[in-house]
Amino acid sequence: MNSIGETLNKHSPDNPSFAFGKNWARFLANLNEDRIKSAEDSLRTMLKRDDLSGCRFLDAGSGSGLFSLAAHRLGAAVTSFDVDLDSVACTEELKKRYSKSSDTWKVLNGSLLDRNFLDALGQFEIVYCWGVAHHTGSMWDAIENILPRVKADGTVVLAIYNDQLYISRGWRAIKQIYQKLPAFVRPLYVFAIGFAAFAKRLAVTLPACLLRMVTFRNPFVPILNWVQESQGRGMHGWYDLVDWVGGWPFEVARPEDVFRFVRDRGFVLQELTTSVGHGCNEYACKCVNKDS
Repeated sequence: MNSIGETLNKHSPDNPSFAFGKNWARFLANLNEDRIKSAEDSLRTMLKRDDLSGCRFLDAGSGSGLFSLAAHRLGAAVTSFDVDLDSVACTEELKKRYSKSSDTWKVLNGSLLDRNFLDALGQFEIVYCWGVAHHTGSMWDAIENILPRVKADGTVVLAIYNDQLYISRGWRAIKQIYQKLPAFVRPLYVFAIGFAAFAKRLAVTLPACLLRMVTFRNPFVPILNWVQESQGRGMHGWYDLVDWVGGWPFEVARPEDVFRFVRDRGFVLQELTTSVGHGCNEYACKCVNKDS
């Protein structure tokens, strides 16, 4: 497959993985009811359903555990897993806070690259793998492994970094620099990258506001769009930024490559949200042929 993702280095002693779980542990201190409801709304929008009662939901790479919690509150029987023990601890903490006695929410330690582990989980009406496969160091293998976990007529939700060609190579370098910096310098580095991104967006937004003003249209629409984009999934801006700047391993894919990959394995695209920049393209795909 002609994808820049194939050329990006996998993690090794010289290129360690980002500590995703430690970052999400700090995020949990800022979790509130509004963020949980935003996560629930995100699931409703992507899955085109308001109620998950009767569904088995696999959160494949649960991270903070926020979307496991959202799916549980929407009525699903949830199985959460992550390869990062700190992320497992975050998910267990949310289960303890919000559903301590539940017997319909399991939290496990496991890997998207461990086929035997995945096969032992069974099949699910919904498999949710948002922003995880591209951090495994073997993205296409990870996607290949989770697709059989989807029942016939079930849905897989994927979010994969958008392939921006040479811009993605630039982000690869940014992430590698982060990994090599001393821990006390990293927040300053993240702030600098975030400020540069903010300044770039501001330089585009302000002229757009001015143009709308002189053409007698609502000048605040570009600002409102910016705010709405920042609040989409109930996550926290700073910890999302840390995840983005530091997240390693790092792979990307074009939308058509992901579409063809899942189509050739018996899935049809139900919902697609594409990114115009460095964010994730989101896919909801229905399993229509279990023999593929």
